[in-house]
Amino acid sequence: MGAGHAHKLYRHGHSPVHGLPPHTKLAAVFAFVVVVVSTPREAMWAFGLYAVLLGAVACVARVPAAFLFRRLLIEVPFVAFAVLMPFVAEGERVEVLGLSLSVNGLWGAWNVLAKGTLGVAASVLLAATTELRELLLGLQRLKLPPLLVQIASFMIRYGDVISDEMRRMRIARESRGFEAKGVKHWGVLAKSAGALFIRSYERGERVHLAMVSRGYAGSMPVIDEVTASRAQWSYAFALPGAALVVCLLGWTL
Repeated sequence: MGAGHAHKLYRHGHSPVHGLPPHTKLAAVFAFVVVVVSTPREAMWAFGLYAVLLGAVACVARVPAAFLFRRLLIEVPFVAFAVLMPFVAEGERVEVLGLSLSVNGLWGAWNVLAKGTLGVAASVLLAATTELRELLLGLQRLKLPPLLVQIASFMIRYGDVISDEMRRMRIARESRGFEAKGVKHWGVLAKSAGALFIRSYERGERVHLAMVSRGYAGSMPVIDEVTASRAQWSYAFALPGAALVVCLLGWTL
């Protein structure tokens, strides 16, 4: 099962985190996110400790802070949503800098920002230390439905192919003097999108027929068997284990 070249989120390295089997990292990140989501929003100090834990993992993985922060920009839409919550939520209100804000909205905004940012940061660290091909092998090892793994595999494999096809169509339009300057040009863009869909569909049919002719029967052969030792599982679950201790303290204090 291949996935082509490394993706943009991946940062090549030889750290202990890079060397962990992919399914252990996937399980650890999932467990960490569950623990973070389960933490009461009032335990603000707990979220600070979670951030410290992720920072420690980033240091061990040798992932620079600038690299991590740039990838965190993907959550900007959620930040915008959280900023609006204190203004639109109902209930008790409080004056902050002359603005009337909802107390429930403030807590909700904090909840979204804190837990969302930590979850995205954990996912970025996972992507930065694990190649796409390894992620797919990890999902397969964790017994994710084979059909979903295959869909993800083909999406990764042919995403660049479709993007390149779209780029060639754009160059062809521009070479003929076309420039999208307003609503009147949307029809041309819609026809281009339709042509791209048809080409992609036909390519998928040809690839499927080629696979069937080579013996494909609904499942991809496993070339690399990924295994993990007990020590590797313990190392991977150091992060969610420490987070769980913090979460339990957050509920008791």
